[in-house]
Amino acid sequence: MPQPTSGAARTRAVTLRDVAQLAGVSVATASKALNGRQQVRAETRDKVLRAANRLSFQPNPMARGLLAGRTDTVGLLTNDLDGRFSIPILMGAEDAFGVGRAAVFLCDARGDAIREQHHLDALLGRRVDGLIVVGSRTDPRPSLGRDLPVPVVYAYAPSDDPEDHSIVPDSRGAGRLAVRHLLDCGRTRVAHIAGDRGYAAARERAEGAGDALADAGLAFAGEPLFGDWSESWGRTAATLLLDRHPEIDAFLCANDLLARGAMDVLRERGLRVPQDVAVMGFDNWEILVAGSRPALTSVDLDLEQVGRRAARAVLRAREGRSGSGTELQEGRVVAGDPHAPPGPGPAAGERVRGEPAGRVHAGLT
Repeated sequence: MPQPTSGAARTRAVTLRDVAQLAGVSVATASKALNGRQQVRAETRDKVLRAANRLSFQPNPMARGLLAGRTDTVGLLTNDLDGRFSIPILMGAEDAFGVGRAAVFLCDARGDAIREQHHLDALLGRRVDGLIVVGSRTDPRPSLGRDLPVPVVYAYAPSDDPEDHSIVPDSRGAGRLAVRHLLDCGRTRVAHIAGDRGYAAARERAEGAGDALADAGLAFAGEPLFGDWSESWGRTAATLLLDRHPEIDAFLCANDLLARGAMDVLRERGLRVPQDVAVMGFDNWEILVAGSRPALTSVDLDLEQVGRRAARAVLRAREGRSGSGTELQEGRVVAGDPHAPPGPGPAAGERVRGEPAGRVHAGLT
């Protein structure tokens, strides 16, 4: 019977066959004992476990998974070229799967249907336990179909098949949330700089914001201006809105780049943020929010939670509890640096341009 070697002398990984030989049993019996199968006598199980401990045997998780009908791997298929949305979703999914419990393979199709099919075939060839499909925008995307051999959950962009399971940010609710925050801070003359009208997110954020203002008996200061998602459009739109509506006391911008552009215009005009005009964005993109002066207040769409929910949905489906339809993930307001000192206020007895006395400015950029 072979004897265990020291860790220093061992030149190869210990195998199940080594454990079986040391315990004096068959490989099949050793496998059953290590996997807790009921067909093994207690004394045989103890003998195998002692041999495994003596050899410091580490089971191969891939081999164990194949025996159990799983590989503990999940594919994340995305079309998000820069990772702005897919990376937080990936991080959330990994959190939900747990450290060491499952590996996530990230594949970027780059908006190419042929490349997406290639990645899909490769992931299925690896026998992944499920797929999380991440879109680059919140508009519905084509379904991968209902005949795939593994569960599929769509994240950020919903599938166009209502029978598929999709988990997406609540853009309309995020618009309502943002306006309620501005109203709570005393703002009543809110202008909206929107993104590309061709994006569902741009339309839904504007609709939600308008609904919240209507609930309060208010309306936008001027019509929302749709353009693109750039800092340049933020500057252009802010200039147009201020020229037409100098009474504006808050800009709600459909993303953080637009908000940065609006802040540039306000500084150029000598208007203080937030004392004279508050500015609020969407997405809570850290590199933009933290780099703004003052730090930008933004609506975080909680994409990591989208990833966690998608991962849990894959696990449930793997156990035979598949979901369907579209679920919405609520956002949250992340205020600009709460520890930053307030800017200098107006002189005693002086009122800020167009402001009634007693206006509250807390919690806004």
